[in-house]
Amino acid sequence: MSIETNQIVSIEYEVRDENKVVDSNIGGAPLVFMFGKGQIIPGLENGIKDMAIGQKGDILVKSEDAYGTYNAEAKQEVPSDQFAGIDLEVGMTLFGQGEDGGTVQVTVIEISAETVVIDFNHPLAGKDLMFTVTINNIRDASAEEAMTGIPAENKHEDDDCCGTGGGSGCGCH
Repeated sequence: MSIETNQIVSIEYEVRDENKVVDSNIGGAPLVFMFGKGQIIPGLENGIKDMAIGQKGDILVKSEDAYGTYNAEAKQEVPSDQFAGIDLEVGMTLFGQGEDGGTVQVTVIEISAETVVIDFNHPLAGKDLMFTVTINNIRDASAEEAMTGIPAENKHEDDDCCGTGGGSGCGCH
C-alpha cells in the first residue's frame, strides 16, 4: 500500500554524499512531515512512497530532485564591511534575509581585505545523495493537521494553552 497525500509520516534517516555522512537523525527525534506537501525534498518523498511501517531502504536521490543543480553564477562579491564583527572563515555558512524577506543561506568562498565572495547555492546543490531511511510510522492526518499542514508532533509546546493553565478562551476546556 502506498503512502497517500496528507498522511503524516515519521522517518529515521542518514544522508551520505559519496561515503561521507552529511546529516542524520538516527538516535534522535524522527523527522515527521505531511506527505505530498513539499515538506521534504521531492526525490526522497518519491523514493519512500511505496514503503511500509518498519521498512528500511536505501534511496539514491539525484541532485535535480534534491537541492538542485549547482549554479556557478549564484555567487556575489560583497564589501567586507558588511560582515563587521563576524570572524569570517572560508567554508562557513551564514544566514541572512533575502529580498523577499525569507531566510537565505550562503557559504563564504573567498575573503580579501575589501570584499567577501559568497555562494548562494545550497551546500548540497549539484550532489547526488544516498538516503538510508526507516519508516517509523504512517498515519492519517487529523482535521487540524490537514488544514494547517503541520503534524501535531511538530507543534511547539507553547502553542498548547491547555498545558499551561490557559483559560476557557483557548478552545480546549
